[in-house]
Amino acid sequence: MNLKTQLIEPARVLSFLIKHRHALHSPGLFDDQPEGGEIGEREAKTFLDDLEALGPAFIKFGQVLSTRPDLIHPAYARALERMQDTCTPIPFAVVRETVEAELGARLTKLFAEVDEEPIGVASLAQVHRATLRDGREVALKVQRPDMDIDVEHNLEALESLATAAESLSDNARRIGLLDWVGELRRSLVNELDYRQEAENLARFARHLAKEPLLRVPAPVQHLCTRRVLVLEYVEGTKLAAISGVIRTERDIGMLAPALLRGFLDQVFVHGELHADPHPGNMLLTPDNRLAIFDLGMVGHITPVLRDRLLKILVGAVEGRGDDVSRDCLAISEPLESFDEPRFHREIGQTVANYAASSRQGGREGALVMRLVEIATRCGVRTPPELSVLGRALLNLESVCALLDPRFDARRTVEEHLQAMMAERMRRGFSLAALGADLVELQGFVREAPAKLSHALGVIADNRLQLRVTGLEESRLLENLQKIANRISAGLVTAALIVASAMLADSDNPRRIAGVAIAEALFVVAVILGVALIGSALWGDRRRAPRRGSS
Repeated sequence: MNLKTQLIEPARVLSFLIKHRHALHSPGLFDDQPEGGEIGEREAKTFLDDLEALGPAFIKFGQVLSTRPDLIHPAYARALERMQDTCTPIPFAVVRETVEAELGARLTKLFAEVDEEPIGVASLAQVHRATLRDGREVALKVQRPDMDIDVEHNLEALESLATAAESLSDNARRIGLLDWVGELRRSLVNELDYRQEAENLARFARHLAKEPLLRVPAPVQHLCTRRVLVLEYVEGTKLAAISGVIRTERDIGMLAPALLRGFLDQVFVHGELHADPHPGNMLLTPDNRLAIFDLGMVGHITPVLRDRLLKILVGAVEGRGDDVSRDCLAISEPLESFDEPRFHREIGQTVANYAASSRQGGREGALVMRLVEIATRCGVRTPPELSVLGRALLNLESVCALLDPRFDARRTVEEHLQAMMAERMRRGFSLAALGADLVELQGFVREAPAKLSHALGVIADNRLQLRVTGLEESRLLENLQKIANRISAGLVTAALIVASAMLADSDNPRRIAGVAIAEALFVVAVILGVALIGSALWGDRRRAPRRGSS
């Protein structure tokens, strides 16, 4: 990036943030509020237009921002959720040039026919309908030219502003702004490599094979490159176009529970989280199946985090607020402003209200997003996977409502989570698991006599030592040193006051000199005393003590 771009990009972003400062309602970022306290549709529309004008990375940034209700005003969050990739299509000559450069052959040699009119135009790519030489109908997804360069420029601008914000604002450090931009970078890098999306399509198809009502189009692997993706073309009806007549004439009632089960299996069994399963990424096929595509934004969850997220969701569904708050804290990072009693109290109340509600319909996504909001407000930085899970559940609930308005998502989630927990318990007592445990037990029994003998020898030789590590890096020694300094300063101040009083009361012939010295000592004592009191008041109130975590 040249110097001009380096200067222009952050300036444009900063101008955008100042103009739309009311979009962010996180305390400490902007204190003023819009007149009347209300955000209208016009302001939200202007916000979206200006965000899209900044570049493709900022469009994705806005989609990620919509998953953080703790950071953005609800009106803007709703607008971001409705944001559609309606961009100007690129000329077909550019599409032809990109495909031929990526695949190393003329377009007419690769395809029998390619429709020049795109069937979908997005911020990163556009899609054309095509026919292979063997007669198969496919969808041809082509990335916009120089998109990787544009995204890199956008990300550099975001990172420079995030770095500056964290150096100037405690609130920016509290929400982990720079880490958030780093997560966006990793997501976009994967999304810009269509070979990764092709692998995601093939892997999701294998994982969802046990749900016959779900369909994932197969990629044509030998025609997939970094900037070109060719996959099976799926004919179908957009979910937003499903009417009551279609629901009456066609048996689609089982699609909603199948979709929820498949999603939960992907997350908690296979450790893969589709970050954007909104209605626009799905079609109702003529054979009453649900086709799922656009799998560029897929995150991978570690087994430990996967287990914790499962426990959080199960605990929430069962109304165990204390367990939910402990598990949330276990995967999060408490900050210096952490208010632990408030954190446990508010999460407990939220989970209890959810469990006591008799209303049908899925509210799990809103519940997870509420947990994130409470954690941020109480000084806890949650992992991004928790926010993405909440946003994905919200999208799935909207999909299920389109498929079946009377569908009880809560019951399906509860039943499937319980079945998953039972399956995990069963696997824990399988022959393979018991065999592994027996091997570990055998090793423990074999090594126990030697370790016991060594421990007894250490005790007998008076060589037993207790070592506490990490104390020198902790705040305990720092606080003890501050206490000692204040006590010493207080003693010196008291001694100066006593000495000045004794000199002033003395009958020494040189009384005038003694009084002058006494007054000087008293002034020094007063200065030390004021400084000591000011240090105690200012230093103790400057930051709230960290209460720790469980």
